[in-house]
Amino acid sequence: MSEETVVDLDVNSAIATVERVAEGFAAGLHARFSAFSGLPNEWNSLQDSMATASTSRLHLFSAVFLVVVLTAGTLLALERQVKVRYAAQGLLRRFMMDIVAAGIALAVGLIAAKLLEPSGLPLRTLRLWAVVTVIVCSVVCLTRFVLMASRRPEVRRRSFHMLALSRDLSIAVSWAVVGIALVTTLQVWDAGPALRDLTRTVLMAVPTYLLLAAVVWRHRRTMASAVAGPRPRSQWRNRLARRWPAISIVFLVVTFIISQAALTLGTPLPGSAVIVTVLMVFLTPHLDAMIANWAQRKLERDHISIAAAAARQTARFAILIGTVAMVSTLWSTPLAMGLGFQLRSITREAFEITVIALLAAYLWNMIGTVTSRALQGTHPASAPDNDALDAPRSRLGTIVPLISGVGKSSILALALLSVLISFGVNVWPLITGLSVFGLAIGFGSQTLVKDVVSGLFFLIDDAFRFGEYIETSGAKGTVEKISIRSVSLRNSRGSIATVPYGQIGKIQNFSRDWAIEKLTFRVAFDTDVDLVRKLFKKIGQDIAANPELAPDLIEPFKSKGIGDVEDGTLIIKASFTARPGKQSMIRRTVLMAVQSAFRENGIKAVPKPMTANPEPEAAG
Repeated sequence: MSEETVVDLDVNSAIATVERVAEGFAAGLHARFSAFSGLPNEWNSLQDSMATASTSRLHLFSAVFLVVVLTAGTLLALERQVKVRYAAQGLLRRFMMDIVAAGIALAVGLIAAKLLEPSGLPLRTLRLWAVVTVIVCSVVCLTRFVLMASRRPEVRRRSFHMLALSRDLSIAVSWAVVGIALVTTLQVWDAGPALRDLTRTVLMAVPTYLLLAAVVWRHRRTMASAVAGPRPRSQWRNRLARRWPAISIVFLVVTFIISQAALTLGTPLPGSAVIVTVLMVFLTPHLDAMIANWAQRKLERDHISIAAAAARQTARFAILIGTVAMVSTLWSTPLAMGLGFQLRSITREAFEITVIALLAAYLWNMIGTVTSRALQGTHPASAPDNDALDAPRSRLGTIVPLISGVGKSSILALALLSVLISFGVNVWPLITGLSVFGLAIGFGSQTLVKDVVSGLFFLIDDAFRFGEYIETSGAKGTVEKISIRSVSLRNSRGSIATVPYGQIGKIQNFSRDWAIEKLTFRVAFDTDVDLVRKLFKKIGQDIAANPELAPDLIEPFKSKGIGDVEDGTLIIKASFTARPGKQSMIRRTVLMAVQSAFRENGIKAVPKPMTANPEPEAAG
């Protein structure tokens, strides 16, 4: 079979699938609207079912109300006791006690249901509402806990807006859960499809989505602040935070459309899947902030191992991956069944991608943790923050970030290849093509190879480091960036010069070991040279005693004697040795002290004579 024939078959199969889905959607939509004409008959049938079960609407409503009140009252009372008695206990202990409280409340509700209705459909209905009551109360408590725990302890007491968001979100979710319970109750009593569809769409879905949209719009600033997280914030995080309310509203609209489409296709999405998805979308940023606060407190401990630190840093990514995986599973299962896809293969691929992503994130964070610990102590602890940032790094501080970048890039590439393999893509042609492309670049771009190899040997020779001031054959400045092909130098005027390694040539490093500053002074021929020597020695002693300048001074300022005699003028030279990059301040202090000493002792400096251009001879 030719390649063109295979392509035609794939196109025809795709077209046939689209046509089948479109026909099913149109048929389902017609069936939904046609079923509404039988609402009166379905209502009468429901009343007949209640009469058959020897119960009335008033009696059933009263029993449901009593079960709900008993169950909710028991759970709230137990929750208050847990909050008071276990306030100082750990989070895990409080969570376990909350589970125990929910179990006791559920048992009370089930017992009350059994006492009110011994058997039959009424008993099943009361049991259902007892379970729903526990779920609603647990969701409300969980929502408030996550929202409040996402705030740092020092600002948690002022989280009035977060409390309002928790209240409004709990109302919307509770409405949705009660609507699901009402639809399930109609199913228990074998109500008709039109009555269930009307309840599901008009009484549950539309009000729930409107309430959630109102929550997003009313608390858009609070949600944006939660998504942005603590300062300092990256630029992409700020952009995501500003757009998050709009993203949430778009998500609600898309969710409503998809749920109604699935219902029309005959494979309705479970109401629990919709509620869990909405809760995840709304609570994931706050849960991320809560996990971040927890991880930060653990990372501040000195005895934590590298593996444990990487695991805690990966916890935030695991929350994101787990959220995406769970939401994808909840939504893809009914849609895949409705469209005729194999559910087992989709689940297996999703699980493989999740494992690959978590493993890659853990290795990424482990490299980052090793890098941060290797770079600890590269700057002096006693130096001010700005000086520590501007100070030249050690050789380890220069090479480790490059190795870290290569390691993280390798992990990302391997993760992408593994994902492609999990989808059944043959990656060997891709790897071979990249290898051939790399060889073509190697043979065709000798300059690139020269730059990379030269940079490797420059780093091996330790020719320069981050923060050092160097001069090459084409530029000079402070080393601000080192890549595998070039180095970026920022000069004193602020501009950056990017110099490929192959064009550097000779390197003159002004930031290693020490810097000798030589000064020249022109004085009159009859100046007392011995007096000048004593004055310079005194200036050197004063500077060495200065607590601000002494740490940067290696050898004191002193006179070198008469260096030359020029046109009846004595050239007296002096010098001092300082830490590289720190000689400018000492030089200014020395010049000011020399000027003051010369003025007090009557020593006159002689200006350097100007050299005049010879006048051209007049033409004869």
